[in-house]
Amino acid sequence: MTLPVGDLPGWRQVFAEDFSEGDVGLGAFPGIYGGRWSANYFDGTPDTAAQLQPKGARTSGYFPSKVLSVHDGVLDMFLHSENGVAMGAAPSPIVGGAVQRPWNSQVYGRYSVRFKAEVLPGFKLAWLLWPDSKQWPQDGEIDFPEGDLGKVIYGAVHGVQNGIHEVEVRRPNVPYGDWHIATTEWGPGGIEFFLDGRSIGVSSAFTPSTPMHYILQTESCSPDCPARETNGHVYVDWVAIWERT
Repeated sequence: MTLPVGDLPGWRQVFAEDFSEGDVGLGAFPGIYGGRWSANYFDGTPDTAAQLQPKGARTSGYFPSKVLSVHDGVLDMFLHSENGVAMGAAPSPIVGGAVQRPWNSQVYGRYSVRFKAEVLPGFKLAWLLWPDSKQWPQDGEIDFPEGDLGKVIYGAVHGVQNGIHEVEVRRPNVPYGDWHIATTEWGPGGIEFFLDGRSIGVSSAFTPSTPMHYILQTESCSPDCPARETNGHVYVDWVAIWERT
């Protein structure tokens, strides 16, 4: 399927990217895409798992210069380990030419991505909407696709209910390894996840209502780290974003 371009009923398109402008070598991203993408973190930034580990014992982190490139019309995330550290990245689209973070903040939206993740146990996707406030889990979190690349794809919504952090999960029981289109529709009535055009469920127990921003967070060691020899790729064919009208 090609990049969807244009408005949809109830949604106005604000971003569309298919990486067709040209190639960017490893270590040079975003390069020619700098007006539309941010690598987000500098090399060595702790990822989710590493934030819980002592600094000298970290086994994972974000290393965009060693992970991100563009070629043949796709964003390529080369997931691998060096010197015992599993390396991921977390690029973000820039919407409307924003020059300061968060790059693509909005309240409610439709987010769609065509991707292929090779089967790489220990590495994981958590492509998410994260609250601008950084008040987590009070202001919520929306993840899709999420999951260890050796297991199955799922969608998750985090929130607080009766003062307790809760997570509502939708599992289509589909493994990684093939091309898929993951779409999240976030509105005031809930969050609906679609995989390859088919709804996998609506989450409405707690729906975020404050600004959030979109990150293709790709990391590892949550909970299990990949074997040192595990390496492979996550390919992003296109990303499209709409705001609610």
